[in-house]
Formats: sequence, structure tokens, C-alpha cells
Amino acid sequence: MAKKRILLKLGSNTLTKETNHISRGKIEDIGMQIAALSDKYEFIIVSSGAIAAAKQFVKLDNNDKDVFVKQALASIGQPHLMRIYNENFKDLGLNTSQCLLSYSDFEKEQTKKNIVNTINVLVKNSYIPIINENDTVATDEIKFGDNDKLAALAAVLLKVDLLIIGTNTNGFYTKESMEKGIPETITSVTNLKDLEKEIGDSKSSHGTGGMQSKIEAVAIAKEAKIETWIVNGLNDNFILKAIKNEIAFTKII
Repeated sequence: MAKKRILLKLGSNTLTKETNHISRGKIEDIGMQIAALSDKYEFIIVSSGAIAAAKQFVKLDNNDKDVFVKQALASIGQPHLMRIYNENFKDLGLNTSQCLLSYSDFEKEQTKKNIVNTINVLVKNSYIPIINENDTVATDEIKFGDNDKLAALAAVLLKVDLLIIGTNTNGFYTKESMEKGIPETITSVTNLKDLEKEIGDSKSSHGTGGMQSKIEAVAIAKEAKIETWIVNGLNDNFILKAIKNEIAFTKII
């Protein structure tokens, strides 16, 4: 039987476990789950975290809120981020590869074909593509969305069966429960207009995204009839538990 293809999007909050540095333990946790699921699923990862990785090692002599300083930090941090993935995944018998993309790549037909062909070859040969925005030349993630949109565009282009977005909440919450201070997960969504009425425009602490950027990503995937799950990536074994319906998360179908 053909394996189902999952695109796993990992935000900075997930990869840092809401601290100021990349968590090797979290990346190992993700690798162990991918290894455990490798008989039935093939994975493509869209990963944030380059800037967070850089901040462990350097402090630049400029205001780190400036977009060009963030681009420089991303350039410094990307090799460190990939090294952490490579070291932890290799110990689990998993091979990794780096793919840096920009949103403009999705506007050119030949470039899109090149992306698909390259990633299909990698996956066929048991390499896990780890995609990040090419922050050195592009600023969309830094300015707008913590790779949520990039993940959705990649999911559509690569014809995945499932998009899983790892974040720091148990999915989308009802507006009423948030007002009461007792968040309640919306477990299933079929109408995005109903979902938009329930959420605010909050940003996450380490990432640049928020629930609004995830709504936009979900809309892109839904138009291509790709199911999306919004799962709390801070949980150990969050992919395995979501597949087994052992944790609360939001499923958009």
C-alpha cells in the first residue's frame, strides 16, 4: 500500500518549548514519532526556528526587532537548526535534507515543478525534506506568518494527504470559553466562516504567527481538499496521540 503523505509544520514555540532556545528533546520527540509511523506515513517538514537557533549563539550589535537583523540571525541560525535536526534524527535512523523556499517560488511554473520533482526524489529515497523560508532574501515569514502560509502552499503543491500544524494551543478555542478563561477546543470544523467568528488575532510569544495566520493557511489547504489538524506540539508524542484521538485538537475537513 502507498504511504500517506503528511506535511508537518513546526512553529518556533513548539521547537523551543516556549523557552529562548531550540529544544533538542522536542526535536528528538518528533523524530521518534516519525520513526514509529514510517511504515504507514511519509513526512515532509516545514520548520521555523532559525532565528531562535541563532539567539542561542550570538547577539548582534543592532536592534533585533529590525527586519534586516532578523534576516541576519536567520542566516546564522539556519545551519545550527539543521545540525540539530540532523544529529537527533540520524540517531533514530532518519535522513534529513534542507530545502529553502520563498513565496515567489510558488508563482513560477517551472520552479514549482522543480520543487515537486526534487522533494519526491528525496522522499522516495527515505530522506525527510525540512523546508524553511529563505529568510536571507525574503521577509514574509519574519513579517507576516511563522511559516503557516508556506506550509499550506507546500502541502497543496506536494499533494499531501494531511497537514498537521504544531502550535502551542490545543487547536482553536471557542470564543465563549476564552472569555470565561477556560479554553475549550473546537474539535471539528467544516465551515471556515464559523471558525473566523470564534477566534481573535493573537500572536504567539516566540513565533510571528497567530491563529489568524493559521486560518489563512487552513483556507489554502481546504480549497485543495486537504485535511488540516491544529495540534498542541508542546505535548510529548503529539502526532501519535492525535492520530489515536488521545488528545484534544482541531480537525478542519
